[in-house]
Amino acid sequence: MIGVRMNRIDSPGATVALVQGASRGIGLALTRALLDDSRFDVVVACCRDPDAAGELTELAEASAGRLILQAVDVTSEESVVELGKSLDQQGLRLSLVLNVAGLLHDGDALQPEKRLEDIKLSQLERVFAVNALGPALMLRELLPRMAKSQRAVFAALSARVGSIGDNRLGGWYAYRSSKAALNQLLRTAAIEAHRRFRNVIVVALHPGTTDTRLSEPFQGNVPPDKLFSADFVAERLLSVVAGLENDDSGGFFAWDGKLIEW
Repeated sequence: MIGVRMNRIDSPGATVALVQGASRGIGLALTRALLDDSRFDVVVACCRDPDAAGELTELAEASAGRLILQAVDVTSEESVVELGKSLDQQGLRLSLVLNVAGLLHDGDALQPEKRLEDIKLSQLERVFAVNALGPALMLRELLPRMAKSQRAVFAALSARVGSIGDNRLGGWYAYRSSKAALNQLLRTAAIEAHRRFRNVIVVALHPGTTDTRLSEPFQGNVPPDKLFSADFVAERLLSVVAGLENDDSGGFFAWDGKLIEW
């Protein structure tokens, strides 16, 4: 059953952050950092199976009720709709959304394509479902549920390889194109948000090469000073988010705050 696993937070004025993809890697590090940030009264941590997320559960148990665990599968429209309903039941309005989950590989069942002949429809569908279609559903459900009386940010982790203008190596068809699709979705949502949700900033974020399960098979040629820890990336991304202004909405920003070409 999909739902909140912690006690109700009866605080209509609470400053709330939500992390989707919070069970490991960058998402888990962001959750920790947000709990350490006194500006946020409540953190909602979403992942497919909170019961299997040991470190996340430990954080929740030690959070004195500040951390809410929510089961969400972004490849299921019903699951994302239920997330919105759960937030309404809790009386929570979101000041920050960080959509973190992404899919690049999955053992022998899924590997980045090196050439056209490697393209498979089933793999395209799977990668797009996580990297682009899921965030689109999150935008649909969460933008109307963001704080209306104060600055709010919806940020999704993209990747520099999703930049069309910066693509000079080719390959990785599913991952590159799904992240390019995500970028377009965020850009389009930012334009609409400017009309309908004027205090909401919508951006894409590039975390850099981070030492996580996603990048592990591809770290061989990464210089040590360019391979970042998840905690470092979380600190840097939150710093970028904190510095965003309304005119930045619709932008694509790297971990160091530099603007990336779409």
